Amino acid sequence: MLYLPIRIDELGRQFVEVRPHGDGKRALLAFTALDRLATQCGPEQPWIVVQTDRLGEIKEAFLFDVVSFDPVIGAHLRAEGKLR
Repeated sequence: MLYLPIRIDELGRQFVEVRPHGDGKRALLAFTALDRLATQCGPEQPWIVVQTDRLGEIKEAFLFDVVSFDPVIGAHLRAEGKLR
């Protein structure tokens, strides 16, 4: 299982967090434990839990190049207890 931070738009649609990676690729943010997600993204961060075998269909929908497992996220990328 993986915990994925998400964004929810004004229509209630959910979007997984895909961010630029240092090498120019697009990285899906994924956490191996919920406490790690909360520590890095903030306690108010919305999230979903998925089985790893669903990553292929998530990649088709959200177009990422790599998965960033348990990334360290700088405080400047958070506001109000969640990702900006």
